[in-house]
Amino acid sequence: MYSKKVIIRYSAGVVDQPIIYQLVKKYDLVFNILKARIFPRREGVIVLELSGEKENFDQGISFLQEKGLRVEPLSKSVSRNTDKCVHCGACTAFCPTDALHMDRETMKVVFDPELCNGCGICVTACPARAMEINLGF
Repeated sequence: MYSKKVIIRYSAGVVDQPIIYQLVKKYDLVFNILKARIFPRREGVIVLELSGEKENFDQGISFLQEKGLRVEPLSKSVSRNTDKCVHCGACTAFCPTDALHMDRETMKVVFDPELCNGCGICVTACPARAMEINLGF
């Protein structure tokens, strides 16, 4: 079973179509809505955790893109404000993917967004509030 959190950005012309239904029906994907902002005749954003077979997941993402929706991994929306970060390392203790880790030579926190799964635990763990999730809402 493959699972990934994604942000889907709808255009005004597509927002009234049953896109998520198609992911379930055609591609046998299971979804969990984490956050959504969708209004009739306006652009919309939905954050989903999609699960299913990897091949079905890839086909479902291709379907969304063919429909003109922008799809990006949630992890791209997790960022670190380097001005606020004091390199205390509190976030590294909670990061399940090691996207946040200490560089032992410099004793500074390193953030690798490619390893991030977008869980957001670091946001609540950071005492300096240097970790942020920007979903464009």
